[in-house]
Amino acid sequence: MTPKRRRLWLLVGSLAVLGAAATLVLTALNDNLVFFYSPSQVAEKGIAPDRRFRLGGLVEAGSVQKHGEEVRFTVTDTQKTVAVVYRGLLPDLFREGQGVIAEGALRADGVFVAREVLAKHDENYMPPEVAKAIKEAGQWKDKK
Repeated sequence: MTPKRRRLWLLVGSLAVLGAAATLVLTALNDNLVFFYSPSQVAEKGIAPDRRFRLGGLVEAGSVQKHGEEVRFTVTDTQKTVAVVYRGLLPDLFREGQGVIAEGALRADGVFVAREVLAKHDENYMPPEVAKAIKEAGQWKDKK
């Protein structure tokens, strides 16, 4: 084998290893990528069941029902609503009418099963994604 051919094979082999490494990195990133959707976007996009994402909006007034460790509530962006089921302890600041982000997946029946629920941490803060969704729905009220 000539030195020129050896260098060519070394280059081809190096490119193959680099391509395999890039594929592994992109696959790992895709598995860990979690998108944010408002209830209106969930209805529009028709998200597949068991696809993990974050759902954000306001906890609808009168929708919180506690059954032991299981909590059922509705998240709204004032246009659409999504029913949520969560098993576990809710944050102390979780309550009706407040901003919330839940991470989980939709079931086939359209109910969102949350693995984690995050609530806003003070009365002046709302997660940016939730604020944007409410502004897009035309329901944003500036507090002055």
